[in-house]
Amino acid sequence: MVLLADVVATSAEVTATRSRKAKTAAIAGLLGRLDPGEVRPATALLAGELPGGRAGVGWSTLAALDVEPAPEPVLTITEVDSAIDAVRLIKGSGSGQRRAAALTGLLGKATPDEQRFLVRLFGGELRQGALEGVMVEAIAAAAEVPTEAVRRAFMLSGRLPATAEAALCGGEPALAEFRLEIGRPVRPMLASPAETLDGALDELGDVSVEYKLDGARIQVHRNGDDVHIYTRTLREITRNVPELVDLARGLSCRAVVLDGETLALDDSGRPRPFQETMGRFGAQNSRDLLLHPYFFDCLHLDGDDLLDLPLRQRLDALEKVAPQHRIPAILSPSADRASALFDEALDAGHEGVMVKALDSGYAAGRRGRSWRKVKPEHTLDLIVLAAEWGHGRRRGYLSNLHLGARDPDGGPPIMVGKTFKGLTDELLAWQTAQFQRRETHRDDWTVHVVPELIVEIELDGVQASPRYAGGVALRFARVLRYRPDKDAASADSIEAVRAMLPGG
Repeated sequence: MVLLADVVATSAEVTATRSRKAKTAAIAGLLGRLDPGEVRPATALLAGELPGGRAGVGWSTLAALDVEPAPEPVLTITEVDSAIDAVRLIKGSGSGQRRAAALTGLLGKATPDEQRFLVRLFGGELRQGALEGVMVEAIAAAAEVPTEAVRRAFMLSGRLPATAEAALCGGEPALAEFRLEIGRPVRPMLASPAETLDGALDELGDVSVEYKLDGARIQVHRNGDDVHIYTRTLREITRNVPELVDLARGLSCRAVVLDGETLALDDSGRPRPFQETMGRFGAQNSRDLLLHPYFFDCLHLDGDDLLDLPLRQRLDALEKVAPQHRIPAILSPSADRASALFDEALDAGHEGVMVKALDSGYAAGRRGRSWRKVKPEHTLDLIVLAAEWGHGRRRGYLSNLHLGARDPDGGPPIMVGKTFKGLTDELLAWQTAQFQRRETHRDDWTVHVVPELIVEIELDGVQASPRYAGGVALRFARVLRYRPDKDAASADSIEAVRAMLPGG
C-alpha cells in the first residue's frame, strides 16, 4: 500500500532535478512499488493530473479553503482517488458548498506538503504535458519492457494511466494488445520546424510536399454510420461540426480513420482568420460558417490498420477513399517544383508547406524529423507563464507576457522572454479575464498563471542571454494569436528555441 506522501515526495524529487535520468529513476522506483489497483491513480498523480479528469473545482473554491493539516501522513492513493471521484460526482443545487465541504474533509487528512500538492493538483498547476516523455520511459523501466512498446501503446490508447496498468500488470503482451480502435482517438504525429525548404528536401530525400494550412487539426473516425471527430488534443467535437460528420458518412468505405485539417473559407476560397475556425469547435450549431476538411493521412481503411506502413502507401489509401478532399500536395518533386508549391501556398493565404518522408511510418505523439514544416517567418508556440499589469493606455489590463518553452526532460516550462507587442484591445481584455481565472499567485506587478495557454509568437530570431534559465532570449517578439487547439505538450521545446541561435 503506497501513501500519497510517497507520491508527493517523488514529485518533489522530480521537480528538484534537471536530469532526465534522475527523473525517470525516481518515478520508476515508485511505480515499481504499486499494487495493481494503485497503478492508474498513481500514474495520473505522478503526471500532475487528476485521476479521471477534471473535477469541477475552481481556484476561487480552493483559495477560500483554510484547513488544519494532519500531523502525520495517513492518506493512501486509493483513498485520494475515491475522494476525487466523490468531488466529481457532486452536482446540482448547492454543489459549490458541498464540493468545498468534501475538499475540506480530504485536506483535513493531509499533511502540509500533501495539502499543497492537492491544491495545486485540483487547480491544474501540476499538469505538465512535457512530463509525458519521462513518464513513458519510467513506465518502461519499472515494467522492464522496451520503451518503444510503451510509447506505441500510449499512442494508441491516448491514456497514460491505462498504458501504465498494462505495462506493470501484463508486461509486453498486454501492451501489444492495444490496437487502433475506431472511435478512440490516436495521439497525432507532429512536425519539427525546418530553416529552409532546400534543407528539408536534402534531409528527407524522397518526399511529399503539401500545403501547410492555417487551420485546425482534426481526426475523423467512421465505422458504418457512426462518426466521431476529434481535435489535436483528442477532445471530441462531433456534435459541433455536422457538415464534417455528413461528409465522413458520404465517403466510399465502411470504416476509416483520417488525419487532416479543417478551416473556414471566405467567398473567394481564401482561409478565414484562424479564430473563426476555432470558434466553430465550441459552437452549438453550424450557423452560416461551414468548415472545409483537407486530409493528409489515412490511418485505417476497411479493417486494415495502416499506421506502420510507409507514408506513400497511406497516401494511396487516402486517394482511394477521399480523393476530392486531399490537401494540395506533390510527390517526389524537384527542388524547383517544391519551391513553386511553397509560393502557391503563400499566395493562397496559407502558412507554407510540410515536407514529409515518403518511407516514414506514423510516429504519433511526439515531434520527429520525418515531418518538417517550412514557413517564411520565424514563429514559436510558447507557454504563457505570467503577465504584468500594463501602464498608460493599458492600465487595468494584463499586458506584458512572460513566455516559456517546453522542457523536453519533463521539468516546468523554461522562460525565454517577454513581449507586449501585437496585442489588440480585444486580446488584452480577453487575456486579462483568462489569466485571472488561471491565477496561481501574484505580486504588485505580475499575475502568475497555470502554464497551459499556448500563444503563437513571431520573432526575428533568438540570441544567447544569461537573463533567462534557458540561456537564450527572443528578439523582437510579437503576439500573432493564441492557440486554443494546442496544449503545453504541443509547445515548442527549449531545444527548438536554441536551434534558432545563429550558427545553431
